[in-house]
Amino acid sequence: MDYRLITVEDRNEIRLITLNRPEKLNAWTPSMHNELVHAFGDGNESSSVGAFVVTGAGRAFCAGADISEVFASQVDVEDPEERSDHPRVDWVALMRSSKPVVAAINGPSIGVGLTLTLSMDFLVAHPEAKLSARFVKMGVVPELASSHFLVQRCGWGMASDLALSGRTVLGTEARELSLVDEVAEDVVEAAMARARSYAENAPPSVQFTKQLLSQNGTESDLVEVQRRELTSLNQAFATDEHREAIAAFAEKREPKFR
Repeated sequence: MDYRLITVEDRNEIRLITLNRPEKLNAWTPSMHNELVHAFGDGNESSSVGAFVVTGAGRAFCAGADISEVFASQVDVEDPEERSDHPRVDWVALMRSSKPVVAAINGPSIGVGLTLTLSMDFLVAHPEAKLSARFVKMGVVPELASSHFLVQRCGWGMASDLALSGRTVLGTEARELSLVDEVAEDVVEAAMARARSYAENAPPSVQFTKQLLSQNGTESDLVEVQRRELTSLNQAFATDEHREAIAAFAEKREPKFR
């Protein structure tokens, strides 16, 4: 694909994806979504890519949906099925099935600019980055399963506060609320370090673990939790990567998974 709204750079085993509409503060559009889906799909199929980092060009991460391209065109459409430009790919399912994904939130991360990150594996934000789930300010509601992930990350009270007020928080407060996982001045370097720490591990084990976290994170049936874990454990036992890990331990060397 000829990327126009993002850039894609492979730095050894890490694929760095940059939202690239700096003149529009990287405002999200359906076309940008399609390019992102392609970049992730291509990376997930490549054995040379072990993890992803997503950031924004210029001074913003993503300042939300492009009003003129997304909201304004939908105001007078009564049948949701007629909104044919809206992407059909399940972003949350893609993030949870993907190789590890780390967000490097370098600036404003507003609306969909925030919610597209919440299903990623680890979020790094600049101390002065502005984050907001401001859907109520636009007369709409949270999407991309953010009404789930906000509660998972922040707890009921703060998730309610963020979603019902639509208020903006800086990166430092976002870390205190557990809305993000780390604060750093150089968000890309911090995110790359996290991504490398994931990519160095056995790829099948990483994928099995992500699946278990997704399935078991809100599962109350502990018998079912353990059943899923045992199933994945038996699958992991049969992989070449498990055999390599055992051999490396016996030979007192680092395993070679990639």
